[in-house]
Amino acid sequence: MTAAEHPVVPRQSPPPDEEDGQRPEDRRHLFRRRLITATIIVLLIGVPAGYLLISAGQSRRSGQDKAAEAAAQGLRPGWPSRMQRRIFEVPIPGYATEVQYYETNNWKASRMYVQFRTTSNGLDNFLTNTGTGRAALEPGKVTIGKRDTDIAGWYFGAGVSWAGTTHTNEDPRPDQSITVDMTDPMSPVVYVVSAATP
Repeated sequence: MTAAEHPVVPRQSPPPDEEDGQRPEDRRHLFRRRLITATIIVLLIGVPAGYLLISAGQSRRSGQDKAAEAAAQGLRPGWPSRMQRRIFEVPIPGYATEVQYYETNNWKASRMYVQFRTTSNGLDNFLTNTGTGRAALEPGKVTIGKRDTDIAGWYFGAGVSWAGTTHTNEDPRPDQSITVDMTDPMSPVVYVVSAATP
């Protein structure tokens, strides 16, 4: 036979299942690859979404707490924050008890109402740190007006040894109206309204 009688057949490509020496993917490998892909997608989308949900919940709770504090009427038990005490210049003695406060704000003025029980020395320290002194307390005088009394829920009636003073400062510093129940001189109760105008 001559070369003409034997045609040259071109080399054929291998069947698809034998390409590049790779075998077709079996079910187990396919399932594992899809599971890894799904896990990556969940992590890329789910984790940030979870953080957003947690952050939104915390922000909403914080806003609700602030709204509840703003909506509260009258004195609430507890200490005003250090910043509030500094802004309104109400230096409550560290060992004071029965501390209550309430803050109001509007475009005309901001006020903080504070009530606490202290000792005789604590009263002296409070008055000195406020910028006044015991000598300024006038026996029988209530320096807190009816409007502020109604807001705070205080009652300055008869049968109590009241003493009071008003301490004024130059703007923008606040003014303090101070009334003290001196019925028990060793354990006086102090009532303060500190008003600041913007």
